[in-house]
Amino acid sequence: MFKSRRSLYYRKRNRKPLPLMVIIAAIPLVLIILELLAWLLINFTGNGAALVAYKGEPAEDNAYRLKFLSQDKQPYDGILNKGSLAAYRNLGGGYSLVGNQQSDFWRINEQGFRDDDPIPLAKPKDEIRIFLLGGSTAFGQGNANNQATLASKLETRLNERIAQQRRSPEKYRPTFLPVYRPELVKALALPPKIKDGQYRVINAAVPGYTSGNELAQLALQILPYSPDAIIVLGGYTDLMLPSNQLETDIPKTEAFLNNAPGHFWTHITQQLKNAIAQAHLVKATQKWLLKPEPSINQRSLVVSDGTLLLEEHLAADEAELKRRITRYRNHYRQMIRLTTGAGIPLVVAIQPEITGRDQTQMSPKEQELVQKLGDLYQKRLQTGYSALLETSQELEKAFPKNMKVLNFYNLFKDFPNQAFFTDAVHLTEEGNQVLSDRYYQTLTALPKLQVTPPKKP
Repeated sequence: MFKSRRSLYYRKRNRKPLPLMVIIAAIPLVLIILELLAWLLINFTGNGAALVAYKGEPAEDNAYRLKFLSQDKQPYDGILNKGSLAAYRNLGGGYSLVGNQQSDFWRINEQGFRDDDPIPLAKPKDEIRIFLLGGSTAFGQGNANNQATLASKLETRLNERIAQQRRSPEKYRPTFLPVYRPELVKALALPPKIKDGQYRVINAAVPGYTSGNELAQLALQILPYSPDAIIVLGGYTDLMLPSNQLETDIPKTEAFLNNAPGHFWTHITQQLKNAIAQAHLVKATQKWLLKPEPSINQRSLVVSDGTLLLEEHLAADEAELKRRITRYRNHYRQMIRLTTGAGIPLVVAIQPEITGRDQTQMSPKEQELVQKLGDLYQKRLQTGYSALLETSQELEKAFPKNMKVLNFYNLFKDFPNQAFFTDAVHLTEEGNQVLSDRYYQTLTALPKLQVTPPKKP
């Protein structure tokens, strides 16, 4: 009995470990078995369709993430190709949105504008066109649909004004003013009528755009559509863009195009990454265990290499900030010249940003966002915004008849509801409504959009 136990003990001690090659060879088999089990479990529980649609991040983030294409609209392998919002390289202005595309959250018309319907080049006789230019905040990043955006809400408000004028003309200033002083004073106290017609606010904003992109877009794309007014919402990305770049371009494009071997290797590795990402096991792990969320840096800056913190994108010294502000001023000076020559009013607004909020009025989510941004970000951001406002006001003073400046940085200072929902600059639908009201007040005060008495013969 003793001998048999002893021999068993020695047999266990002398058992050889499995060869390394056997272990390595077994790994793919284990993964295949786990993938099969994940597939069975997911489909048995009825979650298969949801997982197929899952892209490794919340649906709205994927829908609003840019997918960059070449000038002939072919994908760049390895250059931010995981989003749904397609944009192609445009040598005239960095990049433009591809026309005729849609998702559950947005619709892009055939001209590449965020609009449900096409925009004919020839303007209908009774149509009054207002173009909205800017970056992702103006575009409506993260909004539920086109109707939740600033442009849509402003269009609705302007057409409501026309309906009110038609229903109750006595509530508005008459076209011909009375002669006698009491009646004249009473008439001048009434709001002026705006031009009658069908107002159309066209959302030409593109995520990631800076003033350089907007200038090129205005000159090459917008002016041929005969706009009656141009409104711009921006400034934030101009502070983020290094002074050695004139406009936002597709990240790392030149590096890929000038390095053929590297481009080929990226293509191969990208295909492997895509195959791994599509595995049920990987998707299930991400969706239900890891639950990845884009960082506040990724959400605030829709076009970046993703390696820097937001504070590191802002100018670190006064000289660099001055160069960025000079670039901003030069671009808007050229925009003023273009719009003045065409007789088009230009309204430029410095966009809202979350540090302009009173923290006592912030929602818990907004307070969390501000804490993530940090003190250095807030200091650099506020210095940059002060410089933006100063140079914009200088331009307005130099061109008082051609440019109107609005400072929206503190617009939501005392706003009782949540204005920013995922990051430093992108607004909730309620926030867009507030913006549209402010633009509405400014536009209806523009002489170019008001009814003027016909000239006497």
